[in-house]
Amino acid sequence: MLLLALEVAPPGRRPQIDTELRVLILRMSVENPLWGAPRIHGELLKLGFEVAQSSVAKYMVKRRGPPSQGWRTFLRNHAPDIAAMDLFVVPTIGFDLLYAFVIVRLDRRELVWINVTANPTAEWVARQITEAFPWDEAPHYLIRDRDRIYGSVVTRRLRAMGIRDKPTAPASPWQNGFAERLIGSIRRECVDHIIVLGEAHLRRILKSYADYYRRRPTRSSRRNRDPRQRETHRERPDRPAGPGRQGAGRGRQRTHVQRVAGRKSVFALAGKGNAVDVPDRRSAVRSGLVE
Repeated sequence: MLLLALEVAPPGRRPQIDTELRVLILRMSVENPLWGAPRIHGELLKLGFEVAQSSVAKYMVKRRGPPSQGWRTFLRNHAPDIAAMDLFVVPTIGFDLLYAFVIVRLDRRELVWINVTANPTAEWVARQITEAFPWDEAPHYLIRDRDRIYGSVVTRRLRAMGIRDKPTAPASPWQNGFAERLIGSIRRECVDHIIVLGEAHLRRILKSYADYYRRRPTRSSRRNRDPRQRETHRERPDRPAGPGRQGAGRGRQRTHVQRVAGRKSVFALAGKGNAVDVPDRRSAVRSGLVE
């Protein structure tokens, strides 16, 4: 009777789940972080466990973050295959509005394309995308905002080029941060310091800025290093490297200074090969070690 009372649940309550099943639900949710309660419930039914989906959700591990990857993780994982495009407005001396169109790659923040127009249309944007990306260099994803100018003509062109369209969420410019930061650099370093006379004038200025942007040695990258690989040290072919080269300035007494702890220095006389510890250069001059 006691065993029967333990097996039968009180009225109004569901029967208690076995400890082994609860451990199994917890293990499945931990080892498969992308699985939700419906998926785990289906797998348990295939294994022969009769359990409700609500019970599976109750005994799953509780996660604080979202089950899928966030926008930042998506950008980091796919940066080499992602490009971004955007438009910004530039006023002229006659209070007309010109529209500049930019495309940038996310991997190295490479400025791929820049152009200017007074009447932006979907056909014009589609033509700029075609000219910016040859067939063998097109990215897999292209981030854009939800401007009405990107109509069906642009989406069809992207689909024909094998590019997946990735519009940002409404009122979320931070999701297109690479293009927004490039536009901010163009404004601060170029457009805000000149008076634009017309469309041809602005196009010429932006083309010059694009050449400068691609050639400048450093950008705000990791540790202020150039994203491109470049030579950092150059040696003249007619002069051997190192401080102890022979032939140059023979007969002259050369002094090499090496810093040590505090204000002391070691003045090594290259001709004699000896070294003397002195507090500073003034004492060295007074001692007759250096001129």
